Amino acid sequence: MSDVWPTELRVSKDRHHLTVTFNDGARFKLSAELLRVLSPSAEVQGHGPGQKVTVPGKRNVAIIAMTPTGNYAVRIGFDDMHDTGIFTWTYLRELGEKGEELFSAYEKELEEKGMSRDVTEKPR
Repeated sequence: MSDVWPTELRVSKDRHHLTVTFNDGARFKLSAELLRVLSPSAEVQGHGPGQKVTVPGKRNVAIIAMTPTGNYAVRIGFDDMHDTGIFTWTYLRELGEKGEELFSAYEKELEEKGMSRDVTEKPR
């Protein structure tokens, strides 16, 4: 069991941020977009090495649900109906500490693949 765990998880009124406060006093404001595009779900991470998916079009995604999962994690549901990511306390801490670096790498991936953070209309 980790020595660090959250003492508070608070979703902003606009549902675009999750603030996580840990028992050691560390506090992180995580965007819903960051949480969605770096979801620990198999849908995003894949089922093995090299299968990670770059998820575009989530700039304005919102958090619609949070469900405790045992004593070690929370399942977060988003308004695009993605709800399979189980965010452990350790992973939330990692996103808090390395979020800027990870999000920057995500933006670079988008650019390299010709994708955008914005929703793009599909041709009719």
